[in-house]
Amino acid sequence: MKKEKVDLGKPLTMSEINSRYESEWVLLADPQTDEKLEVKGGRVLYHSRDRDEFDRKSLDFRAKRLAVVFTGKPLKGIEFVL
Repeated sequence: MKKEKVDLGKPLTMSEINSRYESEWVLLADPQTDEKLEVKGGRVLYHSRDRDEFDRKSLDFRAKRLAVVFTGKPLKGIEFVL
């Protein structure tokens, strides 16, 4: 699978993120949120289809504000705790 070069300087909308990183875990810096704190976009720091790999590598990134989004369909039998 070819890795896409990410332009860290340009924030992307969730629509752009969803189309570029389909069914992937995505780490965003400086997430843009609405009044309900729903993520509307941000700068992509890292992405992966493999959740274990994503968890390991995402620990290497530092930023004041980060968000994690999954761009696929909700996984059956999985609950998310914030």
